[in-house]
Amino acid sequence: MNNSEVYVGLDIGTTSIKALVCESVKGQLKVIGVGVEPSAGLNRGVIVDIDKTAHAISAAVAQAEEKSNVEIKNVVVGLPANYLQMQRVHGMITIATRGQSREIVNQDVIDVAREALTQSIPPEREVIDLIPTEFTVDGFSGIKDPRGMVGVRLEMKGTLYTGPKTIIHNTKKAVQQSGYDINDLVITPIATDFNLLNDGEQDFGTVVIDLGGGQTTTSIIHDHQLKYTYVDPEGGQYITKDISTVMNTSLKNAEQLKLNHGYAMASLADDEVQVDVDVVGQNEPVQYSEQYLSAVIEARVRQIFDRIQSKLQAIHAPELPGGVVLIGGVAALPGIKELAEQYFTGNIKVNVPEQMGIRHPRYAVSLALGMYENRLSDIDRLIKQTVQRVDRIKSPHEEKAQQPANADNNSQRWSAPVKQRPQRQEQQEQVTATPKPKKQKQNSIGNRFKNLFNNLFD
Repeated sequence: MNNSEVYVGLDIGTTSIKALVCESVKGQLKVIGVGVEPSAGLNRGVIVDIDKTAHAISAAVAQAEEKSNVEIKNVVVGLPANYLQMQRVHGMITIATRGQSREIVNQDVIDVAREALTQSIPPEREVIDLIPTEFTVDGFSGIKDPRGMVGVRLEMKGTLYTGPKTIIHNTKKAVQQSGYDINDLVITPIATDFNLLNDGEQDFGTVVIDLGGGQTTTSIIHDHQLKYTYVDPEGGQYITKDISTVMNTSLKNAEQLKLNHGYAMASLADDEVQVDVDVVGQNEPVQYSEQYLSAVIEARVRQIFDRIQSKLQAIHAPELPGGVVLIGGVAALPGIKELAEQYFTGNIKVNVPEQMGIRHPRYAVSLALGMYENRLSDIDRLIKQTVQRVDRIKSPHEEKAQQPANADNNSQRWSAPVKQRPQRQEQQEQVTATPKPKKQKQNSIGNRFKNLFNNLFD
């Protein structure tokens, strides 16, 4: 099978690594293989031990390779939204030849993207992605693909996403060390929000909550753009630790209790159903009710939802028509939807992939990564190639002065910076600037959305 028709989504999670092999058939993806391996070397979604993570990645991809009977060389890698920053950018070039307009070609798109990338980026940060919102040709705006048009001036507006070099480097290094090439590095909320939601949900606005093992990522998509992310440093791992501590049992037993008997809401569990728990220091199992077990689970999930609710209130997020979509392993807990309804407004639903063999919320990210790559347009690919060649953003004068052999030059695609100490993981809210509430009358719910998201980029 031609590997160019196959996309492998690699979700490097805190508790497990998922590799999903998807075959593109007439534009539609068909899952043909999956590999799952317990994670190693990660802390709260961030790689802190490259060697251990590389070994786990290799094992997960090898499983997927065996089940799909496809030789895997390239993978589409999900990048966590920790410390993600976004900003609006604008690029403009003159394409006239001797004062005469001419037809816009691929190189013009690359050149205008490079102009938009000419931003002042702190040395500890790196550009991850640049997503265009529109092109303008000689004042005519709202263009998605300007190629083939005739004009004198080409402009591009877009959103620039940057992240810490440490996180990006460690992710690239671990994948490369596992023996695979990176086909694309995609911010996880961009992959999930753009591909798991329908057109209306992306347009009118939806909150996506990824309840992972090591952390919980909340994102808002509106007007087909990622507008906000918040990473909470707690996830399913913390639920397991709570069960282990309260019931005095091993983490392995606690995880099985959570998966087999746990509810996100204790009121939905049966108090008469008893569960045998192997307690440390006792020869005979101790019985606990499912309701008691679920009360431990509910307490931790409520803490996570409490913080997410506070963050959304802090930015004065209105009720979004798309409601809230839950994904990630913890989203499989019975009663999670009912508990979420106590904290968030609008329609609440759990996203479960429909494909055979992956009907579980934990596969949502790896599937979304394959879907994202399969749906990229020619314009998106041109701009991604431009971003991948830019190791750091330079002004035109710096670029001319840069020597081709320098390790920081634009021709270096997947560079390996000097190893840095992993950053402390804290509760993070990734917005360009803290929005300031504005006391003014809003004429419509559409204006409320517009003012909210404009503030996030101010």
